[in-house]
Amino acid sequence: MKIALIAHDRKKDSLVEFAIAYKDILQQHDLFATGTTGQRIQDEVGLTVTRFRSGPLGGDQQIGSMIANNDMDMVFFFRDPLTAQPHEPDVTALVRLCDVYHIPLATNMGTAEILLKGLQEGFVDWRLIQERRNS
Repeated sequence: MKIALIAHDRKKDSLVEFAIAYKDILQQHDLFATGTTGQRIQDEVGLTVTRFRSGPLGGDQQIGSMIANNDMDMVFFFRDPLTAQPHEPDVTALVRLCDVYHIPLATNMGTAEILLKGLQEGFVDWRLIQERRNS
């Protein structure tokens, strides 16, 4: 599975903690992340991550492009709902694309844990079906 990892500045610590806790599961998948988030996960967790630009510089849109091309299976986007984001339209577009293309999306640690446990148990194997990948 291809999994995107994104976090607003005030949520990066939480995403790193999450990645440490679930390293054994995450390392079995292809990980993608926006700039600083991806660097922190590589440095602090030791996971291999394909890094895109930072969110405000187009990283959210790069991940959105993968979603639109049916090339992303799951998104963990730890959002900070209490801080205005200068690139909020990009964030909204990314969330919308997840809805349009039926991509599981977690925006907080609680939902992320449930999705990751579901991934571990095979509850999202429907993403692996080739017909689904090409539609």
